[in-house]
Amino acid sequence: MLAERLAEYAGFIKFQNLPPEVVHEVKRRVLDSLACAYGAITAPPCRIARRLAIRVVLKDGSTVWGTRHRTTPELAAFANGTAVRYLDCNDTYLSKEPAHPSDNIPACLAVAESLHVNGRQLIQAIVLAYEVQCRLCDAAALRPRGWDHVTYGAFSTAVATAKLLKLSKNRIVHAINLGGITAGALRQTRVGEVSFWKACAFANSSRNGIFAGYAAREGMTGPAAMFEGEKGFMKVISGSFSLPDLGGSNGVSYKILDTYIKPHPVEYHAQSAVEAAFAIRQQLMAEYGECPVHQFESINVGSGDVAIEIIGRDPEKWHPNTRETADHSLPFCVAAALADGKITPQSFSRSRLNDTVLVDLMQKIRVEEIKDFSEGYPEAMSTKIDVHMIDGKTFTAQVDHPRGHPRRPLSDHDLEIKFQELTSRRISRKDQTKLIQTVWELDHLKDVKALVAAMPVMDER
Repeated sequence: MLAERLAEYAGFIKFQNLPPEVVHEVKRRVLDSLACAYGAITAPPCRIARRLAIRVVLKDGSTVWGTRHRTTPELAAFANGTAVRYLDCNDTYLSKEPAHPSDNIPACLAVAESLHVNGRQLIQAIVLAYEVQCRLCDAAALRPRGWDHVTYGAFSTAVATAKLLKLSKNRIVHAINLGGITAGALRQTRVGEVSFWKACAFANSSRNGIFAGYAAREGMTGPAAMFEGEKGFMKVISGSFSLPDLGGSNGVSYKILDTYIKPHPVEYHAQSAVEAAFAIRQQLMAEYGECPVHQFESINVGSGDVAIEIIGRDPEKWHPNTRETADHSLPFCVAAALADGKITPQSFSRSRLNDTVLVDLMQKIRVEEIKDFSEGYPEAMSTKIDVHMIDGKTFTAQVDHPRGHPRRPLSDHDLEIKFQELTSRRISRKDQTKLIQTVWELDHLKDVKALVAAMPVMDER
């Protein structure tokens, strides 16, 4: 049974056996997650999630980031996870099912804080969560069957919670089964006009996963054969699959090393498109001394089938009315990158969504599949852009591996710059430095509360 195999693996993961590069990558993902969270912390869905969390007080519970309020681990994970996800700038994994595995980090930290565990225990829980979610993404695609990728998050956070709680193998099995039996999340979250819930979807799965872990600790049992049963997960949601070997076993590397850090706050399949648009803008500046968007006749964007399905197919992508729709819109991301030469959280303000220059540019964009790009995915995330000018000239750029991809990784310095840029409106330079240093020392912290204590209270303005 798959639940038993995952429970055995949870016992197998030990900090002392993790390669140094894996430990370091966890620290990088924690820093990246905090950057994304503080960059988004005053956004509407983040405020809503925070209001829900602070309605419950638990003296020795888990901190709602940006405050000193402590609540239950599952509510803290919901509020903090929503903040990490909102900007669409946290890490990504591409496989049969794409995912954002750093979504697990707020859940792991919420549980770890409430238990007063040390930094090494937190690190091994995060590695475990990455392994479970990413291997499930390797095993079966959920999107074609109408289910959202966050469905796998209930498993990853349930098993990570069980690991932190030091449950027996039998109780870890029950935690997995309890998390999975209610895990199904509909893909409608990311179809058409996208709502606030996009930022909350995994956070909600993690809330359920944490609850499952605590329920198992109290002796709650879960349905047997949850994956393989007659009405189980494989029959109803995923289809039949077998799970690949997990990291650390049989010489297999850990999945966290195969995930991608985003330099731009857009859906991952738009990262290469944004970079290609930047390259074309440089060509235009060299040719004309400016970027003459009013002289564009047409813009062709060639991409793979998965990218087109997610961000380049729905009519709403050419007329985004919400930030959530815009950062999942290939036409908007390309238009903004061409017009502005940068993509920041402010690129998705109401004034930019209504800007007539961008609206007109989007209507000139045509998205088409390039078969080689579809076949090369997910090893490459290729996008080719051709801009045709009124004067007959054509400018072309193609990007196969955007910055942040394992083949073009961001350096630690790059990551610190991203942290500083995303948090500069909320955190002083002194507090930025303190928090960065604390993250780099994560494996030496005797209590992860030291990490939470280094997180400043935010300015709500």
